[in-house]
Amino acid sequence: MKKTFSDEDLVKNLSLYHLNRHLKKKPIEKYHRSIDASSLHDREKYKKKAEILLLNSFMHHFPDMKFENLICESPDFIAKLNDKKIGIELTEVINHLEMKKVESSLNKIFRQAEILLEQKDTTRYRGVYFLEFNQHLKLDHQESQKEIIVDIYKSILKNKPLGCVRNIRKSSHRRNVFITHEYNLNLFDELCSEKILELIEKKNEKFPYYDTSVDECWLVIVSDMNSLASRYTFIQNKENLDEVKSPFHKIFHLENLCGNMISIKS
Repeated sequence: MKKTFSDEDLVKNLSLYHLNRHLKKKPIEKYHRSIDASSLHDREKYKKKAEILLLNSFMHHFPDMKFENLICESPDFIAKLNDKKIGIELTEVINHLEMKKVESSLNKIFRQAEILLEQKDTTRYRGVYFLEFNQHLKLDHQESQKEIIVDIYKSILKNKPLGCVRNIRKSSHRRNVFITHEYNLNLFDELCSEKILELIEKKNEKFPYYDTSVDECWLVIVSDMNSLASRYTFIQNKENLDEVKSPFHKIFHLENLCGNMISIKS
């Protein structure tokens, strides 16, 4: 059976997080090896590895926490902290639903451009390329996608923006060619507190079905700041989160770029 996600894709995923100075590299790699050694399907292994990466910043807030079960489902992980068995339920809050499809299409385009560059000369072009694009990219048609791939390819070859590429920035990388979006903060990009509250309500409904052997069950809501669909700059009407009622013992909201975290219930 053809793998849904290749080992190379996983290496690229982890490598992007290596650029983040907050990465706790050793435990992350240990946890990834543990997931690899499990009997999970390749798709589930990829999902679990991505979830652990999202939790990386969370580990800085709880340095003594040790994950004991990485492949359970309800909750997602089981850890040990201060002699307590803690269940960790992880969920991502999507801030821009309309961007989810766009981002998925762009990631496929990036992968095709990466393959072309690696086929040409991996050693010469290896690095992480952060790209900005002109507005109104046409992603609906295959021909348009091919044109975008060519523009990306030529921009990296010539080290200057061409076609639909508005700006290009490169960071060093020892092994591969990796293409991603440039991170630009929009000062007025709010995350509505209602979206967080809706997620909490959905998870509250599932709480009775979680592992009852844990001493406490925590809900960690993550904004993946490396994702166009998830990023934000401030939480709108944050005070709405002050009086949350939930069976979860603790609830946190975490952004994984700088590791900022707020406690919604403690």
